[in-house]
Amino acid sequence: MTAESSAHLDRKLAYVVFRLSLGINLLIHGASRFLGPGVDAFSTKTTTEFAGTPLPAGLVHAFLTVLPFAEFILGGLVTLGLFTRWALTLGGLLITALIFGTALRSDWTTVGIQMIYAITYYLLLLNRADNAFSLDALLRVHRGWRD
Repeated sequence: MTAESSAHLDRKLAYVVFRLSLGINLLIHGASRFLGPGVDAFSTKTTTEFAGTPLPAGLVHAFLTVLPFAEFILGGLVTLGLFTRWALTLGGLLITALIFGTALRSDWTTVGIQMIYAITYYLLLLNRADNAFSLDALLRVHRGWRD
């Protein structure tokens, strides 16, 4: 193996490890909300944290009710590397919505953590050409799949 092909393989391995890390994080994040205390308990408790913001409580509660399912589905897609472009794009938009709400609460520590997620989405989307170990790549080879 040449140094160039070794570096190429390293990029692809680095990508899959990074993608799996985000995907599993999201997958477990979403699953824990409906396997733990339940989605309704999570959304009701968290809605109260937005009481001092201009966001309507009904809208916040609806968003927080959908959030665990969105995290679980996007986490599954990112973990598998299926529809990766769109899963990462939707995940990035989801974290943008979370940053918006958290910033309205002036919870800057949490916004800082959420910005790390935003950077992660950016890097994964930017380097998606290295997404060799994925269902997208497998489908592309076997079926001429265009992602």
